[in-house]
Amino acid sequence: MQSKASTVDAYLKELPEDRRRALSVVREVILKNLDGDYEEGMQYGMIGYYVPHRLYPAGYHCDPKQPLPFACLASQKNYMSLYGMCLYGSTEQMQKFEKAWAKTGKKLDMGKSCIRFKKVDDLALEVIAETIRTMPARKYIEIYETSIKTNRTDAARRKNARASAKLKAVKSKKAAPKKGIKAKASKPKPRKPTKKVVSRSR
Repeated sequence: MQSKASTVDAYLKELPEDRRRALSVVREVILKNLDGDYEEGMQYGMIGYYVPHRLYPAGYHCDPKQPLPFACLASQKNYMSLYGMCLYGSTEQMQKFEKAWAKTGKKLDMGKSCIRFKKVDDLALEVIAETIRTMPARKYIEIYETSIKTNRTDAARRKNARASAKLKAVKSKKAAPKKGIKAKASKPKPRKPTKKVVSRSR
């Protein structure tokens, strides 16, 4: 649920007291462990933590006008959520995160990069803190760029495979006889009768 608030404080003031307290706790954990190269602000109607253009001029590939997102905090209709883009872009990082979370005994309610929670006690805050702390901006940029290159290569391969399959289908369709028309079997050409020479005896 996107907000039109222009500042983080304005966003938090819009929320019910219980959600404001919960998100403030998670926000404090993030800020305490966040690398100094990141910045906090409103992004996509949520509290955002991102790599500013001064450090990464290319910005976010989906919208280069936006700084590169790293994490977001949001109050949704039925739950609150913490988005961790560094997890989405690295299989190794995701596996490490899931393993550490499992050790806490807490249930992980997570999509591709979105951790859903209804109260702070649902979260393994120490795991979140460690994930944030071990991901400085420059390391995150490297992971992000590797992920983008891989995705583009995979997309190109899928596109080429589809084009190849389409061409193969077209060739197969042209080679097949048209519906309702039976292919004529080739008949051997009839041989011309040879004239029999009859010898006459005198």
